[in-house]
Amino acid sequence: MVVLMNDIIIIIAKIILVVTPVMLMVAVFTYAERKIIGFIQNRIGPNRVGYKGMLQPFADVAKLFCKEMIIPEHANKILFVMAPVFLVAISLAIWAVIPFAKGLVIADLNVGILYVLAMSAFTVYGIIIAGWASNSKYAFLGALRATAQIIAYEIAMGFAMIGVLMLAGSMNLSDIVISQTGGITAWYCWKLLPFLVIYCISAIAETNRAPFDVAESETELVAGFHVEYSGIAFAMFFMAEYANMILVSFLTVIMFFGGWLSPFESILMVQQYLSWIPGVFWLLAKALIFMFMFLWIRATFPRYRYDHIMRLGWKVLIPVAVVLVFIEAILIKINL
Repeated sequence: MVVLMNDIIIIIAKIILVVTPVMLMVAVFTYAERKIIGFIQNRIGPNRVGYKGMLQPFADVAKLFCKEMIIPEHANKILFVMAPVFLVAISLAIWAVIPFAKGLVIADLNVGILYVLAMSAFTVYGIIIAGWASNSKYAFLGALRATAQIIAYEIAMGFAMIGVLMLAGSMNLSDIVISQTGGITAWYCWKLLPFLVIYCISAIAETNRAPFDVAESETELVAGFHVEYSGIAFAMFFMAEYANMILVSFLTVIMFFGGWLSPFESILMVQQYLSWIPGVFWLLAKALIFMFMFLWIRATFPRYRYDHIMRLGWKVLIPVAVVLVFIEAILIKINL
């Protein structure tokens, strides 16, 4: 019994050590988005609350906590409240298999990629529940629109992940990182460049970010599946969205850019001076680059038409990904 309690305490401590930084990164990410996009568009961005507006995310959270949460009449109250909680829980649960360094992971599953795909697929249920429970035709149609987009790009993303696990010979995320040992030239971003492109496009579309943000369409009169939400419930949808963006950035680094490994491993003269740097630093530094790209893309590209988005997913990315998987399988067989 004592051993079981100790194991439970250790697991809870690991969860807190992962969830707390992720939530802080979400707050910082929202601030960085306003500042970076403001700089790109020659605007100031937040500059009132705290030094250069740095406390603005926390002010927004406090405001949303204090706002009344209005539940529409005849809505399914239980499901209406559960939907945003469900989405946040799913986005945080995936972090359980993310390795931050060798041995530094909550659950080092042998089927880590399969777990990521399975859990990310559950976001569809959260969106459908939110749209249906709102008892609003606009919300329900927005949920169907978002679900169709997520399913299309989830398939393409899955095939891109299959390309990675075929080359690594494992579905364990730590093993995938270790298989890229040898410096920047050993990273899968070079060998699997077409898969990387498909994965990045699918990741942007699945997280409902511009130019694929028709699932929410913030500039439209009706926002989509969360149009009936207010207060902290509304904030939780965006907490899940930003947590997913951070998650996708980390997954991109783990699968294609060597994870926590140093890019200078093959250059011994350089690596001997950098050996003191922990692997978490390299993982975070690489992930920050892709987090910045999310913001850069949003500030640069206009929103696509919905039929163009669906055509890109079903008629371009998925067929190309399937063909690439077959080609990779043939090349691996020839090399063997």
